[in-house]
Amino acid sequence: MNKPSTLLSNPLVAVPLAILCTTLWGSAFVAVKSGYELFGVGADDTAAKVMFAGMRFTLAGLLVLLLNLFIGGGKTQKISSLTKRMWAQIALLGVSQTTIHYYFFYVGVSYTTAAKSSILNSVSVFFSAVLAHLFYSDDKLTLKKGAGVLIGFAAVVLVNFEPKIGLQMALRGEGFIVISSLVNSVALLYSKRISSWITPVILTGFQLTIGGVVLLVSAVVMGAPILGSTVGGWVLLLYLALISSVAFTIWAALLKHNKMSSITVFNFLIPVVGTLLSTVVLKEKIFQFSLLIALAAVAIGIALVQSPTKNRL
Repeated sequence: MNKPSTLLSNPLVAVPLAILCTTLWGSAFVAVKSGYELFGVGADDTAAKVMFAGMRFTLAGLLVLLLNLFIGGGKTQKISSLTKRMWAQIALLGVSQTTIHYYFFYVGVSYTTAAKSSILNSVSVFFSAVLAHLFYSDDKLTLKKGAGVLIGFAAVVLVNFEPKIGLQMALRGEGFIVISSLVNSVALLYSKRISSWITPVILTGFQLTIGGVVLLVSAVVMGAPILGSTVGGWVLLLYLALISSVAFTIWAALLKHNKMSSITVFNFLIPVVGTLLSTVVLKEKIFQFSLLIALAAVAIGIALVQSPTKNRL
């Protein structure tokens, strides 16, 4: 990580916060699939999936803005200080990081297992490492990082391998998860850039709200019904909203004060948490040889991406 200059750039603070974020995101795979069941979202009902995503992220954005209003006081950036250019940047981030990213994610995760989705989603670590190399002079790929990227992509191939059948990767399932990871990595790069002049709380609150509203409008245009559920379903939706509001706010702040690759590397915990929870909650059978090897490959690859070395590619 960068030489500590603020509290959030201190590894003793940044590491636990990064672990908290990725652990929360790891639980989201199981929560989303459970939410589909509780809200009666059909397997092929794309419009309802988009509606569910829109409800989650609009609520998440509003929670962040309310938190800023009641707790931030006068210490945070004033909304009135945002220029037209800043609003355009926030809107662009909202459409990319929330609307487009989660459209592919919510559709993709419904056509594959939560365990597989969580591992495939970790490819965002490797996309982020490559993008950081291209756009940041102090965050270059090294030989070890390059090896980590290759091992990570090998894990993506391995997790889609079935004995006697070969590679099993449907565009609308596993393919959409990989696409969502790429979109998210590009959005994170943009988020890091504009967080230099827009505070993480304001940035997260409005980008989630804008992106969520666009998802809701898109769902209505697609013919989605108004979703209803039991008390348990609404509690789960609130939990998903809190995951987004808390994790995205912290993550944006960490990206602002640290190298991109040194923070995104902790995404290796997402497949670990997602896979374990899919076994406990969804009773998915994860103890397959290829899946376990893929998990190990992801961990090794990310460790190499994080490993410091002076040998650049």
